[in-house]
Amino acid sequence: MRDTERENGDEGEPQSFISHLIELRERLLKSVAAVLIILVALLPFADRLYHFIAEPLLRHLPTGSQMVAIEVASPFLTPVKLALVTALFLAMPVVLYQIWSFVAPGLYRHEKRLALPLLASSVLMFYLGCAFAYFLVLPRVFAFLLGITPTGVAMMTDIGKYLDFVLTMFFAFGLCFEVPVGVFIVALLGWVTPAQLVKHRPYVTLGVFVLAAILAPPDVLSMLMLAIPMCLLYEFGVLAVRLFLRTTHAGDKAEASPRI
Repeated sequence: MRDTERENGDEGEPQSFISHLIELRERLLKSVAAVLIILVALLPFADRLYHFIAEPLLRHLPTGSQMVAIEVASPFLTPVKLALVTALFLAMPVVLYQIWSFVAPGLYRHEKRLALPLLASSVLMFYLGCAFAYFLVLPRVFAFLLGITPTGVAMMTDIGKYLDFVLTMFFAFGLCFEVPVGVFIVALLGWVTPAQLVKHRPYVTLGVFVLAAILAPPDVLSMLMLAIPMCLLYEFGVLAVRLFLRTTHAGDKAEASPRI
């Protein structure tokens, strides 16, 4: 009997592993297809898309000034690169949904209740970070940089270098806006308590300013516009943890109380 069970188990494991690989391949193909479909739809508007991204700099350039393309293929490759990044950006909900559909069957019910909101909130916070960088940070950064340009020096930014700079800013602010989600996760895992989060606030603040000095452009304004929101988001994460734990404890007490 044991030999029979062992044989059945040995035959089932490879089939289960292969079926998981097939499902993973299908999920990956759907994710790639979503990115490619959006990319094809965006390619005819690649130039307009680049102009939209370059608007924070163009509005502050002196009259008659313009951006330049140093490399021969930059006028073609740079808008295409931006279209690809935008396609990845827009297709991210589809990609994350495919990942969630692959992982969800192996999670418990309470894990699903927490994982899905955390996944959705992380995507939303990343998008908010990018929007914050585009609408608030980049215009002020370029106004500051153009304001300190030495007399007799014409600022002529390469379109490829500009795109790399903007994408770096988007990634930095999008990642930093994940602070409350990260705080919630480490508290949920039991690594820290709300009291410890409050106690170590000065060290966190110092680390935030150090990180902002590394990620932000080399000016004080950009560093402050990255560090201050991170500190506020840290406080928001601590508040969310306290509210969640208080609600959880209240629910546990209600379930444990005898019913008449």
